[in-house]
Amino acid sequence: MPSLFKPTLEQIAVVDAVRAGNDLKIKAYAGAGKTSTLRLIAQELSSRRGSYLAFNKEIADQARLGFPANVSARTVHSLAYSSVPSRLTARVNLPGEAPHELAMRYGLGAVEAELITGKMAEITPFEIGRMITDGLGRFCRSPEPQPEPFHIPVDEKVNDQAARSLREFLLPSVVRLWNESIDPRGRSAIIPDVYLKVWAETKPRIDSDFILFDEAQDSDGVMLATLGIQDHAQIIYVGDPYQQIYEWRGAVNAMSQINATECALTESFRFGETFAALASRILSLLGEKTPIRGQGTIGSILVEDPSVSPPVDAILCRKNVTAIWQLAAGVESGHKPAIRMSPSEITAFADGADLLLDGRRAYKPLAFALFETWKEVQSFAQSAVGRDLLPIVRIVDEVGTEYLRSLARRITPEANADYVISTVHRAKGLQWKRVKVTNDFRFKNIDGRLTLEEDEMRLLYVALTRAQHVMDVSELRDDLLRLFKASR
Repeated sequence: MPSLFKPTLEQIAVVDAVRAGNDLKIKAYAGAGKTSTLRLIAQELSSRRGSYLAFNKEIADQARLGFPANVSARTVHSLAYSSVPSRLTARVNLPGEAPHELAMRYGLGAVEAELITGKMAEITPFEIGRMITDGLGRFCRSPEPQPEPFHIPVDEKVNDQAARSLREFLLPSVVRLWNESIDPRGRSAIIPDVYLKVWAETKPRIDSDFILFDEAQDSDGVMLATLGIQDHAQIIYVGDPYQQIYEWRGAVNAMSQINATECALTESFRFGETFAALASRILSLLGEKTPIRGQGTIGSILVEDPSVSPPVDAILCRKNVTAIWQLAAGVESGHKPAIRMSPSEITAFADGADLLLDGRRAYKPLAFALFETWKEVQSFAQSAVGRDLLPIVRIVDEVGTEYLRSLARRITPEANADYVISTVHRAKGLQWKRVKVTNDFRFKNIDGRLTLEEDEMRLLYVALTRAQHVMDVSELRDDLLRLFKASR
């Protein structure tokens, strides 16, 4: 830590709480000095052995460079990897079984399910196999001792009753796959979450005097349960409950489940008071009474006029298809945009659309699952529940699938790009000087009042806290005003 670093009163309060020796939960708002606070804690506990745990390898690698020698920085999976039999971890590198082959091996053919539109759709063996493997992953990341129906994800286009029936039908197959995965004589490939679950079931003892658990809001139930039995160690959980945006992979609202002394870091060093005020309005809609504070010395300009187009360093979107649309718009404008998406993810939309145009089912991307023809995609994209697909439908209909493939070849590396395009999920933990936020959020009109579901509200909060100096919300302005008015 540089000698000129001066801790804030909130950071001093955190260090004082750490001295008491009890477990601690730190609620750290966006840009509120979380990393510097963890380093202060590590310095305070320099005479003790510490572990810094994160889910993301990149974050753990960065932490390894910044913490003192008494703290080892690792991912949760690497901790598990080094603690289970090598014959199990070796199976991670084996060739995986294709989803439709798994379904066939289990004797599962296509089944029909009713969609939310009322139409019956065929769930193919490929999709069934994918649901089984995804269900196993969610179980492995959960604290439950056995797979349960709710672990199995079902496409959101399937209606609730049909989804429940599907989960009950597929549960025995998830149990079977779990038993195959942990069989000591097993020779098939496993997913990394299997050895994480196996490790957790041994009730391991993490050999540290204190544990710094980063991004705690995204914790899986299995890790919370594992940390909960580390009675020998002081555990410091740190995270922002309002940046919990991974429900789709089975993540839990971990911060609310942690029983520990709570401290808060509410002063953001990322942006000025204007952005802080906007973010605080979103927090208030999520039930938070303590606002986020910005820096009076940082100039933050909010752009609300759609006729003004300031230069940007990043364009943030909710959906992949919107990001692809923004990539197309940038390329056509003569820009050199980067996109936080692989070329193969873009070409998958082209390949899937070609199959559907030919009257054949598409296994990838997941957004095209359950459609039998391109006409069905077009119709669904025009509905209120399917409008997320509209950008990709427009590209295919207006300029064809080959245009998508050409876009994939015209992506500029981030280091050489004019700006980067990203989904909000992939922008989490990042910041830019100048940001534009697109409006592809799922606003709903209920009884004349505009609203957002809680998971969408958290996504919006993450998006609105990535900019440092300039934030273009011109596309969002009207909906934000209606949202705030409806909440009064």
